[in-house]
Amino acid sequence: MRRALVDINERTPMKIGIIGAGNIGATLARKLAASGHEVKLANSKGPGTIRDLAHDIGAAAVTKEEAVRGVEVIILSIPFANYRDLADLFNEAPADVTVIDTSNYYPLRDGAIAGVDGGKPESAWVSEQIGRPVVKAWNAVLAATLAEKGQPAGASGRIAIPVAGDDPKAKAKAMELVEVTGFDALDSGRLGDSWRQQPGTAAYCTELTAHELTSALRSADRSRAPGNRDALLREFMAAGGRLTHDEIVARNRTVTA
Repeated sequence: MRRALVDINERTPMKIGIIGAGNIGATLARKLAASGHEVKLANSKGPGTIRDLAHDIGAAAVTKEEAVRGVEVIILSIPFANYRDLADLFNEAPADVTVIDTSNYYPLRDGAIAGVDGGKPESAWVSEQIGRPVVKAWNAVLAATLAEKGQPAGASGRIAIPVAGDDPKAKAKAMELVEVTGFDALDSGRLGDSWRQQPGTAAYCTELTAHELTSALRSADRSRAPGNRDALLREFMAAGGRLTHDEIVARNRTVTA
């Protein structure tokens, strides 16, 4: 596992389409637009419903079809079960586009998906649904962490984010974008290894440095992860929003240790 080494002065602006304008998608759009990238933002309800948000962010509000045309990177930040609806969309996308999946599977929310319940890594399932290879990134970070805890490169205690994928060029683009959002990008292996950063593991939403994250990924327990995931979700739902952000991170660390 290795860190991304990105020279901010050598970075070339990218054309990026983001599908999903919730907490993660909108925050990514804001940060990437602020760093000089050309961002198009789409949601399921149409551009008219996010035009003010996109204007505030510095992005263009577009349809899903427009979001995947003429871009170098597509970031998918939608509910996990909804990927089944996107297969035809990628007929419009460039053949060499980098697709980044930020989603996570929660059967209590998404309904049971037999392949994933049987052990298929979540992003491998996503790749099958859309018919494109994907890179998994930004899934293992809470929305508040992404919005508020980014730091400049080299800052002490900078939080790291794992990035998994099979294509080296696509992964390098994803890692570059993770860095400019304020986090150390850690190469976490191939897409088949991405179960190590799924919900219920010690790498998931625990705000670790690159060194700590490397250890967490290596020590991930595949058999325990689904039980940890479901237990934590039930606990957080029962709390009804009364837990602070720091309490959520601490519970994730304790249960998955």
